[in-house]
Amino acid sequence: MSIAATAKATENQTPEQRLQEMGLELPSVPKAVGAYEPWVRAGNVVYTSGQLPWIDGKLKYTGKMGAELSLLDGYDAFRLSALNGIAQLKSAVGDLRRIKRILRVEGTAHCTPDFTEQPEALNGASDLVNDVFGEKGCHSRMIYSDPAMCLNCATLVVLWAEVTD
Repeated sequence: MSIAATAKATENQTPEQRLQEMGLELPSVPKAVGAYEPWVRAGNVVYTSGQLPWIDGKLKYTGKMGAELSLLDGYDAFRLSALNGIAQLKSAVGDLRRIKRILRVEGTAHCTPDFTEQPEALNGASDLVNDVFGEKGCHSRMIYSDPAMCLNCATLVVLWAEVTD
């Protein structure tokens, strides 16, 4: 199947169908680890709080890229953090078809001072968002680096999404 035909075929799929096709299931919505809301809605925009690479209440990726973790580990950690962010969006809107557009992906990488591949690692989140939401997933983004992250987590992802009523 050509790229155009593949794009056309996925155009009519829901985000949930795309997740299923990728063999992914949305995790249980992670609880806040502090005194904040996991997401808030202002007008037609939902903002998630920072999402970590949780699986079943445990961090799958801890440590620093450039030390204990490789670029590939960082990519996978950002992907998992984004999956948790998508679960938060679903919690906020009930049905991912209500996402009109992903506006922004922000990521924070726990890394050593000499690690410079943060943009490539954040592609784990961007690639997942684009695969799940198709054209509606095209977003702006920002990557930050932090030498000391909460809970020693590897990554943190924040999603901003425009939603329909």
